[in-house]
Amino acid sequence: MSEMEMVIDYLAKWGHFLAGITWIGLLYYFNFVQGEYFKEADAAARTDAFIKLVPRALWWFRWAAMFTFLTGLIMLYFRGITVSVDLVVGSVMAILMFLNVWLIIWPNQKILIASNEQIAGGGEALPEAAAAAPKAALASRTNVLFSISMLYFMGSTSANLSSGIMTNEVNALIAALVVIAAIEINAIVGKPGPIASVRGVIVSGFVLFVVLWGLLQIL
Repeated sequence: MSEMEMVIDYLAKWGHFLAGITWIGLLYYFNFVQGEYFKEADAAARTDAFIKLVPRALWWFRWAAMFTFLTGLIMLYFRGITVSVDLVVGSVMAILMFLNVWLIIWPNQKILIASNEQIAGGGEALPEAAAAAPKAALASRTNVLFSISMLYFMGSTSANLSSGIMTNEVNALIAALVVIAAIEINAIVGKPGPIASVRGVIVSGFVLFVVLWGLLQIL
């Protein structure tokens, strides 16, 4: 890389870390703190939070995801010749998490915010709010599930694809991507199952890590 490209790459890496910390930190806040509070809060408190707190938190959440995604693309562009199997797996999960934020979580949260604004004004809840809440929750839980493995594989440096793709590396990558795809399909049309609880999603996240790590090591 030229000196200018090295500077751009370094700034992108710095921005990627800053935005990523913000994004994942808020993801954990929503799932481990805010969601549990909403289960215990009374209706008036939840409505007030949806109007005054949630929109602010979601603004930082979705734009941190966007900035993480964009800086990640810049880094992948400059490091394309040294992409590894682990990095591909981590990047796929990160991209799916980004898409979940913008295509599932945020659209459904907008419905919930609008519904609570209508309730606060003396009206009735929006009919579509009942379906929006579980859709947003499942996608958010899925992002938590992915995040544990994603953070590990994004930082790993093993199995360099640029040195020549071996059959076992291809098999391992395909197997890992099949597992990830199945989880993402469930996030779109399935049910939360064991990841519905905080404990369940944390345990499931580490189980997923062991499965993916094992596939990449064994195959």
